[in-house]
Amino acid sequence: MQNVPALIERMKRLPHFQNLSDADLETIIQAGKTRRVKVDVTLFREEEPCAGLYVLLAGQVQLHKLSPEGRDNIMAVVEPVGMFNEVAVLDGGVNPATAVISQNATFWHISRDAFHDLLEQYPQIGLGLLPILAARNRWLVSKYEDLSFRNVRARTAKLLLELSEYGRHDINRQQHNISTLAAQTCTVPEAISRALAYFRDEGLITSDRSQIAVHQPDKLARLAQIEIELLWGKPPS
Repeated sequence: MQNVPALIERMKRLPHFQNLSDADLETIIQAGKTRRVKVDVTLFREEEPCAGLYVLLAGQVQLHKLSPEGRDNIMAVVEPVGMFNEVAVLDGGVNPATAVISQNATFWHISRDAFHDLLEQYPQIGLGLLPILAARNRWLVSKYEDLSFRNVRARTAKLLLELSEYGRHDINRQQHNISTLAAQTCTVPEAISRALAYFRDEGLITSDRSQIAVHQPDKLARLAQIEIELLWGKPPS
């Protein structure tokens, strides 16, 4: 196991662990295990029995979902420090998604039974999960809205704004290639390529093999049919 004091400081970044003492957090950490996993490894697959709860400490994890037609969609990208697979741990159901390591990762893992023992000992952990589950529900509503009311061009514009934080920084194309963007917007790579070409022709973005730069976020926002200030506050001047 990694250095326990360092793990305690990282775990404190999760809302449901913030009100616990260092001694309690050490007990919680000891109930699970830390692991290092290399890129492209599949941690668990959807529809398999609950794989337990994970906290990503370093690296990146993508959560994938297959459509009935077999198309791969990226539901979410988990960044440190982030928890995932908590729903299966709470309801005892199967894993709702497939977790794939997209950057060399370090994470803390605990089994469902061990986590339920912790919930009995530290009920504040369960209370801390409530805002996380509420946020997940809001995300699902947003995803439904995207698929129901936005076409591919609008979904792509919205994703570019999210990844660039309203044009505040460039988008790394090694991390977000055409296939990844397509999976995140529930479409095919060819449709993403057409959308990016349109944005370039309109002067909204520039791109090369390494990055995508957003130059006119306001126009992208109009294409995406979103209110920028509701998501990011006042845009940069």
